[in-house]
Amino acid sequence: MGLREDLIELRRELHRHPEIGLDLPHTQRLVLEALEGLPLEVSTGTALSSVTAVLRGGRPGPVVLLRGDMDALPVTELADVPFASTVTGAMHACGHDLHTAGLVGAARLLAARRAELAGDVVFMFQPGEEGHNGAGLMIEEGVLSAAGRPADAAYGLHVVATDFPRGVFACRPGTLMSASAGLFVRVVGEGGHGSAPHDARDPIPAACEMVTALQTMVGRRFSPFEPVVVTVGAFHAGTLRNIIPDEAVFEATVRTFSAAAADVIARESVQLCERIAAAHGLRAEVRFEQEYPATVNNEAEYAFVEDTVRDVFGAERFQRMEHPDPGSEDFSRVLERVPGAYLFLGAAAGDDHTVMPNNHSPRARFDDSVLLDGAVLLAELAARRLARADRPQP
Repeated sequence: MGLREDLIELRRELHRHPEIGLDLPHTQRLVLEALEGLPLEVSTGTALSSVTAVLRGGRPGPVVLLRGDMDALPVTELADVPFASTVTGAMHACGHDLHTAGLVGAARLLAARRAELAGDVVFMFQPGEEGHNGAGLMIEEGVLSAAGRPADAAYGLHVVATDFPRGVFACRPGTLMSASAGLFVRVVGEGGHGSAPHDARDPIPAACEMVTALQTMVGRRFSPFEPVVVTVGAFHAGTLRNIIPDEAVFEATVRTFSAAAADVIARESVQLCERIAAAHGLRAEVRFEQEYPATVNNEAEYAFVEDTVRDVFGAERFQRMEHPDPGSEDFSRVLERVPGAYLFLGAAAGDDHTVMPNNHSPRARFDDSVLLDGAVLLAELAARRLARADRPQP
């Protein structure tokens, strides 16, 4: 089989056997098997089942890092595909199976060009992107210096089932994706009988008021040109309609696009909930947890990515994004430390991407015909970045 067929076969095997979180033994084994025979220095993680592989170029030079995340989501698959997940409650609904196979493809392409590379390439196969801080753990275990010196540039890509036509690469300079945080609120009251609320301290109306007030705060505290998203995704209280419970709890995801907005929402969302509780004669236990920082593309590296896509695939295959994406990504931790860029690749399984189920949907489907293009781009970014550093400066 050719490389394209190999990558599709690997992707579909990964899709059939998705694993969640930081411990991905089957996925790790498949990656190690796929890298066998290549001139790579391979190591595995201790706190997570990561794979780090270093390709030494034929001449000395800088270090380029390429990343692919490997973990699945806790979703039961409803997509009608012949290679559907065999694991109930787990699915590659975000396309990380394509990322993993694509990075294997990049490793094979670059290994074949090893002699001409002026520097080294680090391949970062990462578990735990979906809320488990896998990138942070791999950084703690030394992935950014796996070649024996710090990485000079870093690149990664993410497939999307909607948003862009199949085969189109999309990116923007500066902030590409939002920072994420979690707001966790427990409103403590005093339970009682539903017929006599005056004899109890009902936490439910206060918690409901907090949910509404948080939305009002976003519209009144932040400029319309400073996007902030607060979404309450979980709300739990009570057991029966005529029982006032002792407590009500809710959780929200918070997305921001600047450090200043993140600081304000972290402080004022907590104060808002505490003060509403106090106004009702209740107590609120509020926790605000920063999760991932914003994913910020280096402007020079963005320009390099755009030029590379246009040169390799044609101008029609590149789209400059007008606005950042409100999703979050832990590759942001890499880009905080290493100049680089992250981009998207349209992988819609239908001709009209606008009507396809979105990433994270149990019905999400990705067209693996884009696999080779993703692998080629990652390989070209690494090879050209090393070649650029190798040129004599005027």
